[in-house]
Amino acid sequence: MSQQSQLRDVQAALRTATDIAFDQEPPSGEQAEVLVDALRRALASAQSLSGGPGATGCREHPRGAVDPLYGDQEDPLPPGWGKCLLCNDRRRRAGRGLAGRRP
Repeated sequence: MSQQSQLRDVQAALRTATDIAFDQEPPSGEQAEVLVDALRRALASAQSLSGGPGATGCREHPRGAVDPLYGDQEDPLPPGWGKCLLCNDRRRRAGRGLAGRRP
């Protein structure tokens, strides 16, 4: 995703959050959930604008989760696997023949 589209995502999410947060009435339960979701989207998009690589070192999921087995001496990852939990999960599913299935 380009930086311009990431910036548009930040702006759209912040507009949604602003509309809810500055309404005359406090947000209802459902509105509060939408507010939290909008703020999370804004934060994720804003973090994508920062230039540094993410914790995973993955080009596809730079801000993804780090696999908890990465660096585990007792249960190490197979050779060639990286830190990215999303990529490693895809590899695990492919190894079990579940790559195309959805839970």
